[in-house]
Amino acid sequence: MKVLSVHDLKPEDSLLLTFDGVYKARTALKTRLAPFLDALEKNAGGWMPDVIRGKRQRKYSRSSFFQALGENDEDNDPGIGLYRTEWPALDGCFDRWLSRKPPQLGVFLRVQPLSFFADEQRCLHFVEMVRAWASHYPVSHAEAHSTADSNLAGSPCFGRDDQTCFRDGFDKIYEVFWLNVFGPKLVEEVGRERMLSTPAWRVEELPNGCVLLVTWPTAADFASEEARLAQARAHAHLRPDLDFDTVLRTLRERSATLAPVEPRFPPDLAPLLSRVVDAVAVHERQRTITELNAWRPPEPEEWLPLDAALPPDVADPERVLEQYRLHAEYLVALLHTPVPSVFKSTPESLTDVDAYFWRDDFTRGRSREAIDEHLVPAVGAYLGQVLVHHLDGRWIPRKKLLEAQVLAGGRVWLPMKRAWRYLRSRQSLLDSSLTQLYREAERHRS
Repeated sequence: MKVLSVHDLKPEDSLLLTFDGVYKARTALKTRLAPFLDALEKNAGGWMPDVIRGKRQRKYSRSSFFQALGENDEDNDPGIGLYRTEWPALDGCFDRWLSRKPPQLGVFLRVQPLSFFADEQRCLHFVEMVRAWASHYPVSHAEAHSTADSNLAGSPCFGRDDQTCFRDGFDKIYEVFWLNVFGPKLVEEVGRERMLSTPAWRVEELPNGCVLLVTWPTAADFASEEARLAQARAHAHLRPDLDFDTVLRTLRERSATLAPVEPRFPPDLAPLLSRVVDAVAVHERQRTITELNAWRPPEPEEWLPLDAALPPDVADPERVLEQYRLHAEYLVALLHTPVPSVFKSTPESLTDVDAYFWRDDFTRGRSREAIDEHLVPAVGAYLGQVLVHHLDGRWIPRKKLLEAQVLAGGRVWLPMKRAWRYLRSRQSLLDSSLTQLYREAERHRS
């Protein structure tokens, strides 16, 4: 069974749930977890997991769920994965920690796309599931919200260092999300009466002292003006030390940051820049599109007019050309697994190489000496080979590596020099992309 990963879909926002609850360890495991599975199976509906992954992958059933838990307990690994094979995608994890006092279970669910939760009835079922869980497994805090907006809010640390965040957890109302469960300690800190009088779509006291609070009927339109107003009212009510207008302004700014932006990329680089956008975190996508819309790469300088071409100055041109081929093969050997198209040596494979180097931030953490000695010749030779094969080019070998030329069309191109500029930094991978130089050479082919 091949699961549908969130990475298999077009990058977009998702609904994220984090839930850590306490349960009684003295009863049988199946009895302890029956309320969890009952609520999941009753309410998940169209996003119900159909794959369980422990030591191995199985089709979902209650028996396979407990089988996977038992196998992982043998390896002291408390977590099992929850996935789907069909749209919408689910990336989930169920954990339990018997060593903690009291024992705890944890649930992480990410359902993509968030637009799946535009339906009010579907959201109501989701709320009922979390309500049932929180009623049986008391929490200190649980939340469900847009993944992108949660990231913009700074969740889960909210500006604290990791050590403080891990030690203190959600010890005060840092943020009010679409769905919230506040544990008894937080409720008493705020004041139970104040908590229960919060202006929100749903506020309910649970039998164990937790309070369920949902700001708006549907999760998908969290960024609408009406939903933001409801979110701001609830937050300012629970934190009277905060100014409502300031809270609302912050939420509106987050909505603006996430508002869709139409890409207006240079045609030559649109395939590459679209890949760059897809590689950044969802909450950074629109900001990245805006920045790339305003950015224009420098015109390629790695060329000479025909009458300025440097003549061959090597004693054995064939030997040097063979060395160029070996350099190009080194890049193929280096990248053939993450970039399979590198075998084809096509213009499209140049874009794949550009996207991979940028996504991996390939120049970071590698010595300049190693890059210049090994990677520059490999990238330059590979670029040169593509120019030769696809633009009827011809190498003009030179003793100095950076002077190696390819005669193609009405110009002489310097692929090694381009590779040297290209591999200076992550930004230079875009400013001096292999894709752009090839497309420029293609225009001067005739």
